[in-house]
Amino acid sequence: MDGHDELTGLADQYWDSVLAAMPSMATVLGDRRFDDRIEDLSVEAEGRLLAQWRTLLGKVAALDIDRLSPQDRITRSLLHTELAGAVDRLAWRPTEMASDQMDGIHAALLMVAPQLNAPCPAQARALLVRFRQFGDMMAQAAQRFRAGLAAGRAPARITIERSLNQLDSYLDSDIGNDPFVTFAGPPDWDGEAVWRAELAEVAREVIRPAFQRYRDVLADELLPASRSDEECGLCWLGADGADIYRRLLRQHTTLPDLGAEEIHQLGLSELALLGAEYAEIGARLFATTDAGQIFTRLREDPGLRYADGAEIMADARRALTVASAEMGNWFGRLPRQSCDIVQLPEALAADSAGAYYAPPAADGSRPGTYFVNLHDAEGRSRYETASVAFHEAIPGHHLQLTIADELDQLPRFQRHSFANTAFVEGWALYSERLADEMGLYEDDLGRIGMLAGDSLRSCRLVVDTGIHAKGWSRQQAIDFMVANAPVGLAEIEVEVDRYIAIPGQAVGYKVGQLEIRRQRRLAARRLADRFDIKAFHDVVLGAGSVSLPVLRELVATL
Repeated sequence: MDGHDELTGLADQYWDSVLAAMPSMATVLGDRRFDDRIEDLSVEAEGRLLAQWRTLLGKVAALDIDRLSPQDRITRSLLHTELAGAVDRLAWRPTEMASDQMDGIHAALLMVAPQLNAPCPAQARALLVRFRQFGDMMAQAAQRFRAGLAAGRAPARITIERSLNQLDSYLDSDIGNDPFVTFAGPPDWDGEAVWRAELAEVAREVIRPAFQRYRDVLADELLPASRSDEECGLCWLGADGADIYRRLLRQHTTLPDLGAEEIHQLGLSELALLGAEYAEIGARLFATTDAGQIFTRLREDPGLRYADGAEIMADARRALTVASAEMGNWFGRLPRQSCDIVQLPEALAADSAGAYYAPPAADGSRPGTYFVNLHDAEGRSRYETASVAFHEAIPGHHLQLTIADELDQLPRFQRHSFANTAFVEGWALYSERLADEMGLYEDDLGRIGMLAGDSLRSCRLVVDTGIHAKGWSRQQAIDFMVANAPVGLAEIEVEVDRYIAIPGQAVGYKVGQLEIRRQRRLAARRLADRFDIKAFHDVVLGAGSVSLPVLRELVATL
């Protein structure tokens, strides 16, 4: 076997093990082999997976690099890094702490449900088999949470309260609109009526009771033992919490030597740099250069709020239309799959950010989807919609993730992996400012929304590390963001609670954006008149999901 075939075989083994362990994700990605299975959250299953990944890691490390092509060397580097990160993550038993509103199994299931479909009868029946196993899986989750409590890993109170809000919203909803019942089935199937009736029965007799029992564990066991808002960060868990946070920073930045203090100071520096831009745009828009007055106007002017959700959707669709028309002037490689815009599920809306994106299914059964949060539409700001659309859809996540999905010559893990937060989210944040270069913002209101987004991501560097490394309280984090990001209090509270729930993830955005911008400057300086923005973007997006060290290697080939 030559080096390429051996590497490809190891990559396939790894990705198959990921999909087998995460069958719900496999379905969303369009791999239907595991539709009749559900996640096994037991300690035993975790141990088996950890042993399998350690064996694969050893084999990847032993590959002879001299037998690999330049492209295969990139793949080998990414596979080794991802396997090492996967082993590192499982080693600290994250399932014991996944009871929050972001990574909790309940939240994952409710996010996946609107993305489900069953293109053929066999898949429709297989998903019924999966749904009947909800009770066992959620009982496993509860058992892991109890083990976490026994190990001194009490959750933050606010994350349990937000999870309970999500669960209550789902359990109180009309079963006729249940997302586990209403997803698309096989077209023109004469068995659909019987199947729908079975889905409703399973939702009523299995899924909802499983969610209720899970809810009771959170309310009766986790909530009374939870950490207060004054001690919401991982550092309050002692040495165990500090170790977990170090691991998470490595995971989400893909830079093993970037520590919490350096990230904290980077955020403060970035916030300081934004002042001149606010003054320039604020002078044109509000006739003032004073940041405090600009922030107050953005927060309090009722004319900058939406009247209803229909207005939000109209603005989001318009932003996507103009971006779609212009992207061919900035990218040589364009996605084949389209991007849909749909409303965020109501059960998640009150405790979620303004939007998120789901990539298309690999089997072509579902396009890329931009989910827009319409909860409390009257409290949402007009100036944020365009930059969020450019981040989540085009030229942001839709271009990066869909182009990656369509790189058929690459191993599946390289095309579909979400392991490289700093690259994936860094690209999306880079896209918000790229959109200004592309002429996509209609006016200064949209541009100041771009600045507000940049302020928010810079605050994340300070607040995430403040909470989890420096012991900040929840209120201290909220107060810092109110002073430094011109977004509403309700949005800031959701944001801070997100950082409490999934430590380290939020710092990847700004770290990745800064690295992509730095690589672009270096390439432009080195190539001078030969620098081509299309070529730069195609190289950056042409190797799938990559770590920041690999990104540097790729840009150096221009």
